[in-house]
Amino acid sequence: MTIEPRLLEALSRVQDPELRRPITELGMVDSATLSNGTAKVRVLLTIAGCPMRSTIEADVDAALRAVAEVQHVELTLGVMSPEQRAELRESLVSRSIPFSDPASLTRVISIASGKGGVGKSSLTANLACAMATDGLRVGLIDADVHGFSIPGLLGIPHASPTRVDEMILPPVAHGVKVISIGMFVPDNKPVIWRGPMLHRALEQFLTDVHFGDLDVLLLDLPPGTGDIAISVSQLLPGSELVVITTPQAAAAQVAERAGSIAVSTGQKVIGVIENMSWLQLPDGSTMEVFGSGGGMELAHRLELVLGTEVPLLGQVALDPMLRAGGDKGIPLVISHPEAPAALQITAIARALTHRPRGLAGRPLGVSPR
Repeated sequence: MTIEPRLLEALSRVQDPELRRPITELGMVDSATLSNGTAKVRVLLTIAGCPMRSTIEADVDAALRAVAEVQHVELTLGVMSPEQRAELRESLVSRSIPFSDPASLTRVISIASGKGGVGKSSLTANLACAMATDGLRVGLIDADVHGFSIPGLLGIPHASPTRVDEMILPPVAHGVKVISIGMFVPDNKPVIWRGPMLHRALEQFLTDVHFGDLDVLLLDLPPGTGDIAISVSQLLPGSELVVITTPQAAAAQVAERAGSIAVSTGQKVIGVIENMSWLQLPDGSTMEVFGSGGGMELAHRLELVLGTEVPLLGQVALDPMLRAGGDKGIPLVISHPEAPAALQITAIARALTHRPRGLAGRPLGVSPR
């Protein structure tokens, strides 16, 4: 393998669009020479039908032309051998769940609700995009296997993950790495699975899907306290819960059960979000369509049950544009970041991610001399 150091430095700034790592670190640069102003480079794709082929070509070409000595670029694309793919997979994937490692610094937040129809998935998609917009590395697992909706809300309803042998590379939407059972089910067919298969699907998402280093991993849980909620507590014992409700008293009562599961699982409920709190009318006044006070009441009840502080993280207005954004696959925080509901969601996302995190019990990688 011949690689010109000046070209190697330029190529180190090119990231694989799916793995989000420099192609130089992934062993994708097979050769790179510079002669008489012409850069001749051979890059190895992970698989023959790589869906990001054109993106890699454009990024490599742009990076090389930024080198002062380069006047022309001759780029050849090849494909990794099975041995090279095995070596790549071995370097990236562990059969254990990386996010359950006590040393992991990824914050894992499960978004739960007592019942459907409270806007949990829409809020989850918007929270993920708000965090990514703030520069965080965000992953999102659509754990609502029977009622998956995240791909459509993020504008990738027909996305297919790339497979590198047994490793799955999640599609990226609005800067968020996303995986959902909906990406493996053709023609919107129903998923008719029972407990053990649901547990195995979630486990496979956490072991076989390569998310890389994340700041935050969000899980959109199904409503209630069923199999998936229990599986999350077993597979990700360090995960935290955020409970979604509407202002309606009946909804808050049902949502209390979703938060109270933490008594049995040992998880921490880090807050409550009240959705659809009010509707802004054309004359500037507000209408409380679903009543008021449900979020604060839920937070107070969970504090009594759990014996810990459970804050009301925020109240999100009932905004028709939030629904329209979900239908179009462009979350409100992306399409109209100045909208009141978008500002409220962004503030909640920052409150979740800017909380101080203790390092007690975590190895720091230093040793005494």
